[in-house]
Amino acid sequence: MSTPSGSPPQEPAGRVVLDARDIARALTRISHEILERNKGAEGLVLLGIPTRGVGLAERIAARLAETEGVEVPVGSLDITLYRDDLRRQPARGPQPTSLPAGGIDGRTVVLVDDVLYSGRTVRAALDAMNDLGRPDVVRLAVLVDRGHRELPIRADHVGKNLPSARTERVMVRLQETDGQEGVWIS
Repeated sequence: MSTPSGSPPQEPAGRVVLDARDIARALTRISHEILERNKGAEGLVLLGIPTRGVGLAERIAARLAETEGVEVPVGSLDITLYRDDLRRQPARGPQPTSLPAGGIDGRTVVLVDDVLYSGRTVRAALDAMNDLGRPDVVRLAVLVDRGHRELPIRADHVGKNLPSARTERVMVRLQETDGQEGVWIS
């Protein structure tokens, strides 16, 4: 993938903390943890939080299918209008919300996101999901947990715990959305 000027994407400044192979291993581990916790793939639904959470959810679903031999439904859950910081930060345009054909009622929903930081994105996702149905169980899978929670939220499945300072920035790049793969901290 290239940038609009036709040149390849430029790596973010900072230190690489996960490369493509590390991300692949982390997602495989998360997938196995999800299956163990759920005792198989029965009743599972993965909901990715746009943008990068959707790609991660699709990758996890592919690994679940390889392991269990069944397709786990994947959807996306836009949280834009549920955020509590819309007045302070410029709003991005809403992303699509798409639920699998069977919906989420009575299912085990695994929310998938790239980075867990303050917990506010997850709170918004829970509010958005509440308007769409009532799952039996909601779990959270994240590629990176960097700490600094402002709300009492924790991930059930974590690819990498990455202690960081509030002044540092964690950048996740995925091939399907960014044309490169890795996690950087600066």
